[in-house]
Amino acid sequence: MGVFIIIFLTALGALFSGVYGSMKFARYVAIFGVILALVCSYFPELAFFHQYDLMVKFDLNAALYTRIALFLTLLIFILGDFALINHSSHASEMYALILFSLCGAILLFSFTNLIMVFLGIEILSIPLYVLAGSRKNDLRSNEASLKYFLMGSFATGFLLLGIAFVYGSTGQLDLHMIQSNLEGLKNNAGNSSMALVGILLILSAFAFKVSLVPFHMWSPDVYQGSPSWVTAFMSTVVKMAGFYGLYRMFSISFLQFAPTWLTVVGVLLIITLILANVMGLAQSNSKRMLAYSSISHAGYLALIFFGNNISSAQNLAFYLLAYGLANIAVFTALIYVEKTKGETSFGAFSGLSKNTSLLSFAALVGMFSMAGIPLTAGFIGKFLLFSQAINGAAYLVFIAIIGSTLSIAYYLRLGMMMYFRPQVEDAVHVKTPFTYSFVALVALAGILILGIFPDAFQIFNAGFINLK
Repeated sequence: MGVFIIIFLTALGALFSGVYGSMKFARYVAIFGVILALVCSYFPELAFFHQYDLMVKFDLNAALYTRIALFLTLLIFILGDFALINHSSHASEMYALILFSLCGAILLFSFTNLIMVFLGIEILSIPLYVLAGSRKNDLRSNEASLKYFLMGSFATGFLLLGIAFVYGSTGQLDLHMIQSNLEGLKNNAGNSSMALVGILLILSAFAFKVSLVPFHMWSPDVYQGSPSWVTAFMSTVVKMAGFYGLYRMFSISFLQFAPTWLTVVGVLLIITLILANVMGLAQSNSKRMLAYSSISHAGYLALIFFGNNISSAQNLAFYLLAYGLANIAVFTALIYVEKTKGETSFGAFSGLSKNTSLLSFAALVGMFSMAGIPLTAGFIGKFLLFSQAINGAAYLVFIAIIGSTLSIAYYLRLGMMMYFRPQVEDAVHVKTPFTYSFVALVALAGILILGIFPDAFQIFNAGFINLK
């Protein structure tokens, strides 16, 4: 709760810093607040906050995921100076809205009650509806905001109805009490069926948030229409919060019905991996390609439910960190291209390596990591998920390997544009901002270090520091 309060106060500070009419104030406030929260996440909760453990508990897993989310958000905020150069009049609002959304993510990392699940998802989502439409004069941005809002509203309805069914059948909203009461429903067919319907409705709502097919319809248009800086946050922190929230709930409360919902997850996983990777091959816009890449990674992440064990939460966190670093590496180059050339088509990346060798190389390594090429963090992440799932669902791992192979093709298309296509003759070279070189270097180093020395992940996984 201490980290949550720091981020909330930082959001207020960033919002009111806009009174001075300068983008830099909001950016510096946001960066300072995120760093302060990241440091505080290594310290145990104050005794005062333990009275809220029945609703929100900042345990070791919650701390791990919060640290990763804060670190990725920090890198995204560092990109904000150049990314928001055309949004300086309302940059403070954009930083504040992302910080408010981050508050929702923190709740999804630490909830112990279904009421907090609902609050977490809504706090996470509502600022994003606004951010997606922040380019007011852009029809694609307006479409993205409206589509995201409408689809998100339907998903919220499914979530609330699912929670109502689960509460009606168990009489509980606490995760552990739900698990205990569901075990007692074996001989009560009526309540058991009601609980199962509720579980499937909740699964559908979360499938929307993490973009599992066929609940992915919003992703390509929203990713393309939203400002790229916002899309980077959506594809990293938002996906992380949604997926860990789904895993936390189902691995604690709904194990009694695991055979049923695991079958549904398996079907969603198969069609997600096949459709997303095939559609990714057909894209000519880098943001839409990354949208289908994000959808496909939701399929890989769903493997965490198969062969679930004591290390699963750690494996999931490693994969999400690897995926987040790779995404930020690619988006660093993408935002630079969009700001200098005014578009994000594959053609806009032609000859990029000749102007910005560091951004191009970081983006290329990031895409290799997302494809699972050895010596990258993405390879280790996929290895952890595949090795866990292979004992219980080998056929799903086989399909995931095929999906990874297909993904290499569309990642390489963008890489070839950067390295093997000539630069546009009338292109104007814009000096790479120092902050972009810094973020690209950090992301590149993280991808390679975690790929070669996976134990470096323990810097995020450390226990709480005891000052006594």
